[in-house]
Amino acid sequence: MKVIVLGAGVIGVTSAYQLAKAGHEVIVVDRQRGPALETSFANAGEVSFGYCSPWAAPGIPMKALKWLFMEHAPLILRPKLDRPMLAWMVQMLRNCTAGRYAINKGRMLRLAGYSRTSLAEVRAETGIAYDERMQGTLQLFRTQQQLDASGKDVKALAADGVPYKVLGRDGCIRVEPALKHVRDKIVGGLLTPKDETGDCFKFTNALAAKAAELGVRFAYGTQIKGLDVENGHVCGVLTDRETITADAVVVALGSYSPLLLKPLGIKLPVYPVKGYSLTIPITDPSRAPESTVMDETYKIAITRLGDRIRVGGMAEISGYTNDLGHARRRTLDHSVTDLFPGGDLRRASFWSGLRPMTPDGTPVIGPTKIAGLFLNTGHGTLGWTMSCGSARLISDLVSGRKPEIDADDLAISRYR
Repeated sequence: MKVIVLGAGVIGVTSAYQLAKAGHEVIVVDRQRGPALETSFANAGEVSFGYCSPWAAPGIPMKALKWLFMEHAPLILRPKLDRPMLAWMVQMLRNCTAGRYAINKGRMLRLAGYSRTSLAEVRAETGIAYDERMQGTLQLFRTQQQLDASGKDVKALAADGVPYKVLGRDGCIRVEPALKHVRDKIVGGLLTPKDETGDCFKFTNALAAKAAELGVRFAYGTQIKGLDVENGHVCGVLTDRETITADAVVVALGSYSPLLLKPLGIKLPVYPVKGYSLTIPITDPSRAPESTVMDETYKIAITRLGDRIRVGGMAEISGYTNDLGHARRRTLDHSVTDLFPGGDLRRASFWSGLRPMTPDGTPVIGPTKIAGLFLNTGHGTLGWTMSCGSARLISDLVSGRKPEIDADDLAISRYR
């Protein structure tokens, strides 16, 4: 078939690669001048197959109220008269129950586990390099209360067969030796040793080149105006340059997916949640992390990417604004210097991106009510983690093959 993929971030490019491998003629359309120039550009760098949890969790509403008054808050809310924002927040609150948390985390772990296998296969068949490391994620607890509260995550990891280790202070330092300089600031941690790290921008660009070798055509610098639908079937994509015909269309536009789908009567509960990052050159390797350290107090991930440290996190609910809030930079500065002092922040680059979040934390992957129109979006903070598995799923669904894992509860129909 002729398939159009809308979006050239990590989700769109991995989808295009898998669709081309399946024998389809593929065109990728994106408004940017190249791949991975928006949300995939400078994310936290963690590939967290084990450390993946819904933001909607028991206790989050009370924590959110407390965070709003913290100087270095992991959550920033800028309320406005925005019906989609309010509707999304109400749906998220409904998912903050123990029962729904367990269901949603189970879905996420299933897809993340599949993505681990899929990423390994892509790496083996392409040989691409992206500053990858396979040394795990250490969720770091500064208080005993945080360590005790990790029990629900341990239970979910055990239920899904995900390897983990609960560590004390000395165990954390064995995994991340640089923490010896701040040992009095930590009480323990939760290690998911099978997690990985890597530069999403490097990976996406390298895979886009491999996809082009398979015949994928990339239409960069192209504005998407709408979808051409006739008699309940998608026929193509309207752009500022031309109308491109197709047998199938995959929407992988992240936070902008709902805006494209709304005129078609498809209500996609995806809303942008802004995240921030710093990229800092490593000046002293002995004071840098070996892999990813997740600072549980501030919800900040500190990741080693080659000769750089990527510091990423926070959740700012403020609509489609993508300005750089300098108060947010102070939070990133504080977290990284508190745990890994000595970096040269004067040479750091500051970035922000819009994460496409669903109320339940699970991406939306699968068909829609319009024949030939498929979705692969809503991955939130885990697009890099779940990209390769999501791409395999969407390729199977578009091709009419039975997916290798259960995908029914990932489709948009779960919101009916």
